[in-house]
Amino acid sequence: MLRGDKVGLRARHETDVPVLQSELYDDVATRSRADSRPWRPIPPGSAASPYSIADPTDDVAYFSVVELGVDELAGEAVLWGIDSHNRTAHLGISLRPAFPGPRQSREGVRLDPLGVDAPLLVVAGRA
Repeated sequence: MLRGDKVGLRARHETDVPVLQSELYDDVATRSRADSRPWRPIPPGSAASPYSIADPTDDVAYFSVVELGVDELAGEAVLWGIDSHNRTAHLGISLRPAFPGPRQSREGVRLDPLGVDAPLLVVAGRA
């Protein structure tokens, strides 16, 4: 687990999937703005859910964001378009509606283990 002061990023658990599906994916307006792919209805428990647990790959990494201290699921984080050669990737953070505001998302960005994302932290601090 990657830890900050308030939140951590951990591997996704099976128990996270239905919560993320209902609170993040099934919110059509928000999901449509957060993803370049078109929204389509997916039944609960479907393997087609974007939150279903899959084998690791080299170009994407999925995490669950948890609030430390209470160990409550706060949302999801994804690194996609990972380019190991150039050491770059895209970062996406989606928080459950129960966790409004930028406090956890900024904290999630602060989990940079190498300390190289200072410009990203400046942008996140403005959110």
